[in-house]
Amino acid sequence: MNIKLGDYNKLRVTKEVDFGVYLDGYDEGEILLPSRYVPRGTKPDDELNVFVYLDQDERLIATTERPLVKVGEFGYLRVAWVNQYGAFLDWGLMKDLFCPFSEQKKKMECDSYHIVHVHIDEESYRIVASAKVERYLSKETADYYHNEAVDLLVWQKTDMGFKVIIDNTYQGLVYNNQIFREIHTGDRLRGYIDQVREDGKIDVMLQPSGRQQTRDFADTLTDYLIAHDGFCPYGDKTDPELIRDIFGVSKKTFKRAIGDLYRRHVILITEEGLRLTPHH
Repeated sequence: MNIKLGDYNKLRVTKEVDFGVYLDGYDEGEILLPSRYVPRGTKPDDELNVFVYLDQDERLIATTERPLVKVGEFGYLRVAWVNQYGAFLDWGLMKDLFCPFSEQKKKMECDSYHIVHVHIDEESYRIVASAKVERYLSKETADYYHNEAVDLLVWQKTDMGFKVIIDNTYQGLVYNNQIFREIHTGDRLRGYIDQVREDGKIDVMLQPSGRQQTRDFADTLTDYLIAHDGFCPYGDKTDPELIRDIFGVSKKTFKRAIGDLYRRHVILITEEGLRLTPHH
C-alpha cells in the first residue's frame, strides 16, 4: 500500500516515543506523528486518520491538523513570507507551502492572497503550489445537466462576471445578471449548471432555475417569517434592489415564492406585508 503524500491516510500506530508516536508507513517506513498532534489515549495498534506531508528536512511527517487544501485541489491562500526562491503560503500547517517564482503569474507579496493549485513536483517530490491554475483545469468536455448542483471556488472577476472553478476540475463563468449578492475571490459556494456550451465552456448560476429555484427560496422565505414572528414587511411593491440586498434573489424569484406560499396556504398577503397563516 502506498502513502498518499499531501493527503489523508489511515495509519496504524507502531510504537510510542517521548516525542510522539510512530505510524506504519508501509514501504515508506515509519512516519512520526509529533506529540502535539497525538490524540489523548492513543496506544499501539490504534488506527489514526492523519495528513502526511514533508517536514523541513523533506522527511515524511504526519499531523492530525487539517490543511486548507490538499494535493490535487485548488485553494485561496495567504502569502506568509517570501525569499529569493519564491513565496511560502499559509495552508494551515506548521510548514508553509512553497510556490516558486516560476509558478507565479505575478510576483507574490507578503499577506496577499492567491488562487493556487497544489500538486507534487515530479522532479523534487516536494508538495508545491502554482498560481498558473489554467494548466491544471480539465480540458475535457464536462458531462453536466441543466440545474445540476456543483461546488464552486470563485476564481477571478471579469467584465462579464466571475470565473469559477467547478468541482475542483472545470472552469466556468457566472454572469453578472446571475449574481444577486456580493461574492469575492476565494468564496466557496453552491452553484448550479446553466449549460455546457458546444465549445465546452460552462455557464453557471448561483440559484437553481425555474420551479426548483422558486421552491428553494419559498423555504428560505418561510424560515425568515418564522424567525421574525411570522411577519415580513416586504412584498410585491418592494424595490428590487432592497429584495436583492436582503434575500440575495431577484424580484421575480421573490414574487414567485410569494405566489407559491400563498397557493399552499402558508402565508397571507396584507397591506403591511406577508404573514404566516395561523396553522403555521
